Amino acid sequence: MIAGSENEVKRNHQRGQSTVEIALITPLLLIALYIPADFGLAFFIGNLTQNAAREGARIGSTLQKNSDLTYDSTQVNTIKTEVFNRLPNLLNNKTVTVKFYTGTGCMEFVEVMAQGQYNFFLYKLMRMFGATVPDFVTLSRTTQLRYVYQQYTNTEYCTGIATYGPYSS
Repeated sequence: MIAGSENEVKRNHQRGQSTVEIALITPLLLIALYIPADFGLAFFIGNLTQNAAREGARIGSTLQKNSDLTYDSTQVNTIKTEVFNRLPNLLNNKTVTVKFYTGTGCMEFVEVMAQGQYNFFLYKLMRMFGATVPDFVTLSRTTQLRYVYQQYTNTEYCTGIATYGPYSS
């Protein structure tokens, strides 16, 4: 009878030991699993930012010029509104810059730059443990598209630049 109760005591201690081991390893396991997810999310946010810039450039490449063959704030507001609507919510301090490269007898194009600040959760964890890491990473994406309504014989890039922005959200 004494031997049976000793086995029970050993089993109870072993159960307690495994519970402690699980309690100690689980946070480390969760952090190890979250790091790739955090970087994957940052990559996805960068991809969404690129898509927003690309869509803004696509819209800008089809806009009609004014009667004096220039662009103004009306066209720029159209582009910037569409880009801001497409930028992901996880970006902070979002900005959009629009450039029109125009001239005569040259290839006209529009350039849209979208950027914002992404906060990695990993950086927050590292700061908790005393590491010196930045508060955020700036994700910036730029797209250039040829203006649609021009002759295809224009092969040299225009050098006249009209820059609008950066506009902040």
